Amino acid sequence: MVLREALTGRRAALTVLGALVAAGLPAAAAAEPTPAPGPLPTAAQTLGADRPSAPVLRALQRDLGLTRAQASRRLVNEAEAGTRAGLLRNALGDRFAGAWLRGTTSQELVVATTDAADVPAIKAQGAKAAVVKRPLRDLRATKEKLDAAAAKVSTRETPLWYVDIPANRVVVEAGTKAAAAAFVKAAGLDAKAVAVKVTANRPRLMADVTGGDAYYIEGTAHCSVGFSVTKGEQQGFASAGHCGKQGAKTTGFDKAEQGTFQASTFPGKDMSWVAVNDKWTATPNVKGEGEQKVQITGSVQALVGAAVCRSGSTTGWHCGKVEQHDTSVSYTEGKVDGLTQTTVCAEPGDSGGPYVSGVQAQGVTSGGTGDCKSGGTTFFQPINPLLSDFGLTLKTAEAEAPQPQGDVAQAWAAGRVYEAGATVTHAGVRYQCLQTHQAQGPWAPTRTPALWHRL
Repeated sequence: MVLREALTGRRAALTVLGALVAAGLPAAAAAEPTPAPGPLPTAAQTLGADRPSAPVLRALQRDLGLTRAQASRRLVNEAEAGTRAGLLRNALGDRFAGAWLRGTTSQELVVATTDAADVPAIKAQGAKAAVVKRPLRDLRATKEKLDAAAAKVSTRETPLWYVDIPANRVVVEAGTKAAAAAFVKAAGLDAKAVAVKVTANRPRLMADVTGGDAYYIEGTAHCSVGFSVTKGEQQGFASAGHCGKQGAKTTGFDKAEQGTFQASTFPGKDMSWVAVNDKWTATPNVKGEGEQKVQITGSVQALVGAAVCRSGSTTGWHCGKVEQHDTSVSYTEGKVDGLTQTTVCAEPGDSGGPYVSGVQAQGVTSGGTGDCKSGGTTFFQPINPLLSDFGLTLKTAEAEAPQPQGDVAQAWAAGRVYEAGATVTHAGVRYQCLQTHQAQGPWAPTRTPALWHRL
């Protein structure tokens, strides 16, 4: 009886949520009065998707075969879809089975649930519903068993495993079916619980040349600057962990003394950050085509299916799509978990360089397969876990300084990384996070229904 009442209450909440959207009102905006004069910004306005830079638009046109108008519309659609997916994720709870984008301009948002009773509410949010067997939490639990097995057995012949959200399955990519079967068995899983893809592709690290601006490690190797960051008053930049170890010295693209690796994690994760000396200044810029710059405004995580672009000195500025989050890759040098898989091409030398979705930072290049002549697959280390692990603040355009942390468990604060589903208090009101991001000063919950929903 209690369980039935709880489910009924949650579905009622979904129905109300759908009614708000059907009426043309954002759920968060309808839940509270506008706290300041003027309308609340849309998701596209909050994330800067309505004012894309020329390098991003040109690369999307070239790499995804879009017109300029289609490229612009795609960025706006992806920003708006992220908010709608976040609202449904939080409302569906344990029944949520993932969300992804489809269509030339990402015009179709698909949200999966394990309960057909949720379909009307999903449709009311302007999304297409998919009813599947396994919730996202179960798929992740299956992948976690593979992660645990990888710490005990060789993954040389099983270099990749991940949750394929659109297919509602966990996939192991392997050189042979026998290798995949042995890996699945070592994880204590039923063979039917995991799909197997036989492939000769073997991901490799990309650390020979640069992506974005070059930097050199101890005069013997070079990588690329990812994103500018700060830690208190100290300026620096984020990059890949396999580029250098803690304490290693760096020089810049002009071979001038630059800085020192403050922290580096590899394998396990592929993240690092370098503190620079006072001759270098952190900026919110990422190098696009030629000398043109893309200014970063935040780090809101893109949905599966969203467009993403990468900067690299070996291959230049290229775009593709996000295929999977939370991918585990077994390189020859070691296993890395939590990477994002993309269709963006790259070649050796692009390591550490930045990935952006519109003007939102996504991550730094880790490795991949293929090249930019025949196409390929690349993986990036997401930026938000990097910022959180090392206590860094992303350098963004028009960002305010981080606020005091206060009550770490509840109070919203700029500079903190929030995962989708997290709850905070702000101005005496509770909010729930809709999209994973690092909070920027101008992004207080009262003004960003794209990122926060009032409870």
